[in-house]
Amino acid sequence: MAPTLQRYVILALLIAIAAAAWTLLIRQQMGMDADMRMDSLTMGMKAPLFLAVWMIMMIAMMFPTAAPMILTFHQVQAGKQGRGETFVSSWVFVAGYMLVWGVMGAIAFAGAAGAEMLAGHVGLSTATAARIGGALLMIAGAYQLSPLKDLCLAKCRTPIGFILTSWRDGYWGAVRMGLEHGLFCLGCCWLLFLALFPLGIMNVAAMAVVTVLIFAEKTLPSGDGIAKVLGVALLLYGAAVLVFPQALPTFQPVGAMMMN
Repeated sequence: MAPTLQRYVILALLIAIAAAAWTLLIRQQMGMDADMRMDSLTMGMKAPLFLAVWMIMMIAMMFPTAAPMILTFHQVQAGKQGRGETFVSSWVFVAGYMLVWGVMGAIAFAGAAGAEMLAGHVGLSTATAARIGGALLMIAGAYQLSPLKDLCLAKCRTPIGFILTSWRDGYWGAVRMGLEHGLFCLGCCWLLFLALFPLGIMNVAAMAVVTVLIFAEKTLPSGDGIAKVLGVALLLYGAAVLVFPQALPTFQPVGAMMMN
């Protein structure tokens, strides 16, 4: 298969897999029952189901944004194959990349479950819980304006730069590169994903907005400026939630919680 055709096939597969993941998430949200509540940090799910849903979310949200890096990796590997050198499939790189997000999912579940236990133990009111969510949104906004965010975003915005500075040969080299790029991507986006918890972890609309923003940050010429504007917006929205906790989508009045 010609290298150009291979690129189109890989891109089509990435789009198809991401589209299938979005379809599953939409159907999951439409079919949510009382045991999978929007106002619950873990949606009332046990760890295996939470991690399965988390990985579907990561595929849906990150495959489109990681596509330029994956295609660049494949282009280099195709060149090596043309010279008779060892060829490593792009999916080996993707496996290392997704492993990072899988570990992040386990950490996210542990943190969410621990926060729910603590909230139940101390008896937090819905308004206080919402204000904590607002504070988290402000932290995410502040991170958007930080030098660490700039560093990680720069690595994600220049796939060829990452290839030139981080290339490793062989299968384990590809896994290591996937892990390394996944860590940069995590450093770029992790607080945006944590911000989904106060917004509703199964809020498909919020996920779609975050995906579009991450894609814009990574691919558009004005991506750096978009990241800064998003940071200011999160700071303002988080501050508004501190004053008006009802502004958070997951806020539920006491009467509604008793009915659940």
